[in-house]
Amino acid sequence: MKQRITSYSTCLLLTVGFLACKTQSPSTTSTDKGVTQSQGVYQYRDEDPTVKPFFSDRVGVIGRNGMVASAHPEASQVGLTILKAGGNAVDAAVAVQFALAVVYPGAGNIGGGGFMVYRDNAGKAYTLDYREKAPGRASQNMYLDSIGNVRPGLSISGHLASGVPGSVDGMVEAHKRFGKLTWAQVLQPAIDLATKGFALTERDALGLNRIKNDLNTINPGKTYFLRSTVPTDTVTWHKGELMVQTDLGKTLQRIQTQGRAGFYEGETARLLAQEMVQGKGLITEEDLKNYHAVWRDPLQAKYKEYNVITMPPTSSGGVALLQMMRFTEPFPLRKWGWNRDSTVQVMIEAERRVYADRAKFLGDPDFVKVPVAQLISPDYLRTRWTDFSWAKATDSRNVKGGNIPGYESLETTHFSVVDKDGNAVSITTTLNGGYGSRVVVGGAGFFMNNEMDDFSVKPGTPNMYGLVGNHANAIAPNKRMLSSMTPTILEKDGKLFMVVGTPGGSTIMTSVYQTILNVVEHGMTMQQAVNALKFHHQWLPDKTIFENGAFSEATTQALQNRGYILEKLTNTLGRMDCVLIRPDGTYEGASDPRADNTARGY
Repeated sequence: MKQRITSYSTCLLLTVGFLACKTQSPSTTSTDKGVTQSQGVYQYRDEDPTVKPFFSDRVGVIGRNGMVASAHPEASQVGLTILKAGGNAVDAAVAVQFALAVVYPGAGNIGGGGFMVYRDNAGKAYTLDYREKAPGRASQNMYLDSIGNVRPGLSISGHLASGVPGSVDGMVEAHKRFGKLTWAQVLQPAIDLATKGFALTERDALGLNRIKNDLNTINPGKTYFLRSTVPTDTVTWHKGELMVQTDLGKTLQRIQTQGRAGFYEGETARLLAQEMVQGKGLITEEDLKNYHAVWRDPLQAKYKEYNVITMPPTSSGGVALLQMMRFTEPFPLRKWGWNRDSTVQVMIEAERRVYADRAKFLGDPDFVKVPVAQLISPDYLRTRWTDFSWAKATDSRNVKGGNIPGYESLETTHFSVVDKDGNAVSITTTLNGGYGSRVVVGGAGFFMNNEMDDFSVKPGTPNMYGLVGNHANAIAPNKRMLSSMTPTILEKDGKLFMVVGTPGGSTIMTSVYQTILNVVEHGMTMQQAVNALKFHHQWLPDKTIFENGAFSEATTQALQNRGYILEKLTNTLGRMDCVLIRPDGTYEGASDPRADNTARGY
């Protein structure tokens, strides 16, 4: 067996502005087999030929006139139907958002919020923030007891966990500005799914059966989403059964006929506020009436020949993605290979520093100064990299948010749409945890979010995803909580290239980061990039989690020898839904085989 090469040479200052070494990498171990590409299929060299770096062998869906990739086959079909009816990408996206609220209640929603990145066919980009807000009666210490300790569970389940929903207003704003079909047309498919019913997938049934006890506990006397009209029955849902949601259908009809007022005023608002009173929540009819989505300037930056268009705060995802991409840019990942030890080491160290910055600096820009330009600047990133060592892992206990002069101190779903004219939409939307707070609004039939947990309930205390926050993300009345959602669009040579995004809580940013690199650095197709096994590091806790098979034995051993703590997952990372524009101009729709995600194109 050959010995490891450990050549360290003089570092060069690269054009992006921070230090990387020309030959300082401990060139990937000679025992690390890496991956090779043969007719578009990657597999480990010289190791077990049955072992592949993919979750599955699913291939992408190819279309020329339009593509929709979402978390549920019914929702993707709705989006495709709207495109075929002459709707544009925004029409289809609005229809998919409302369809997901019916067929994918664990994350699709009208009781939550999200972000939209839109690029029109002329290359103009827009971002819409329809993230939830804290109620007007919220307070910084609302989840703490009399001695300042966090009261477990209050920000996660039940009525007090919910912020003011933004999804309906976001869709109203998007359609009003860019829609082509009528509002009634784009709402009708969701209404039909709710009132006529849809057949449950196996995953749908398992999810609803899993939360049966919570539904009974948090919604006493209600039978929403239960198989039996008697709450105490043990009857469970099964694949193929028809699920009809009459009250949700009526709510959607009010939104269809009255627009924004059909949710934020009138009967729906009354029912929601009444639900909050009964469950000792804080949202009032006044909170609903005062909610408005916000158009924000897109966050854009170059990565080699690509232009990355992504979401600004209140998403932390866009800033984090650009930081990670710029940390990575000087290193020859393509030469080293997919998930080789040197490739993974650079990516882990980038992720570690980015999540530390997230904890210190990121929050609602309407309430705190967020130094976005500085955080993604080459000079700043250079200073963040000075303690990097090839010889050993950085200790997260020694990594804090960086220093910027003048600054005072994830269940979700994603969908991507491209129409025949090249307009593109990337939307990530959420209730936060699966099925949100588990509160169903009586008489209206939809789940409420538990987004209040995305605030820093107490500085330095992890949320449900293990993320640590600080004062920038403290609770305040009418403030938007920080998010990890990272809807993103890439251009290449000025033309639309990729639409990408995923759910996954704190793992969203790293999953998007890896999926992009899989295409632009490792030459994968869009579907291969989605299928590829993934890993994640988020500063604290100081460990790297990875999907089974993501690392070869040689990579694992090399990283452990340098002090990296690796933890193999029993579940999976990400639920990607992406679209790639291929060289011949056709669209490749890629949906994640880890769940019911489905791409539809024509």
